[in-house]
Amino acid sequence: MQQVASDSGIVQSDSLGSRVSIHDAYSINQAELMARINSYEGREKKSISDVRRTFCLFVTFDLLFVTLLWIIELNVDGSIGSNLIKEVVKYDYFCSFFDIFLLAVFRFKVLILAYAVCKLRHWWAVAFTTAVTSAFLLVKVILSKIFFQGAFGYVLPIISFILPWIETWFLDFKVLPQEAEEENRLLMVHDVSERAALIQPRPLSDGQFYSPPESVAGSDEETEEKQDSEKSVE
Repeated sequence: MQQVASDSGIVQSDSLGSRVSIHDAYSINQAELMARINSYEGREKKSISDVRRTFCLFVTFDLLFVTLLWIIELNVDGSIGSNLIKEVVKYDYFCSFFDIFLLAVFRFKVLILAYAVCKLRHWWAVAFTTAVTSAFLLVKVILSKIFFQGAFGYVLPIISFILPWIETWFLDFKVLPQEAEEENRLLMVHDVSERAALIQPRPLSDGQFYSPPESVAGSDEETEEKQDSEKSVE
C-alpha cells in the first residue's frame, strides 16, 4: 500500500510539474511576443522614421552646402554687397549663380514639405525636383558664360547636379523599401499576437492530471484463499 501511495504521489507530482512547465513556456513565449510587439509599436509611434530623418538631413545639407559655395563665390572677387547687387538685383541668366542657389531652395522646400511634413510614401516629389534641377542646369551650362568666372563656374553646377541624384537614389533604394519592410513586419507581429490570443491554453485543473491508484497486487488471490478457507471450515 505504501508503494502504491508513493507511485500515485509521483504521478501527481509529474503531472503538476508538466503543468507548470507548460505554463512557464507559454508565459515566456507571451513575454517575448509582447516585447517584440511593443518595440514595433514604439517605432510606429515615432513621428518620422530614422531613415526618413536621415534623408531630410541630407536635403538640408544640400541647401546649406550650395549656399556656402555661393557665399564663397560672392566673396572671391570684390565685396559681398556689390556682388549681391550684381547677381540678385541686376540678375543675368548667363552670368549669375543666384538661380543655382534658388534651385537648392526649391528642392529643400518641396522635399521637406513632401517627406517630412506630409510624410509622402512615393518617389514622384524627388523625381520632380531632380528632373527640374537637371533640365535647368543642362540648359544653363549650354547657354550661359559661367565657365569664364573661374573654378566656381564648374563647381557649383556639378555639385548642384550630383546632390539631387543622390537624394533620388537614397529615397528610392533606402527610405521607401526600409519603411515598407518595417510596416510588413509590424503587420506580421500583430497577426501572430492575434493568433496567440486565440490559441491561449485554458487553466488546467488537478483533475485533468489525476490518475487513479493502481490496484493492489495479489488482491484477487487473497480473496480466493479466504473463500477456500471458509469452505474448509464448514
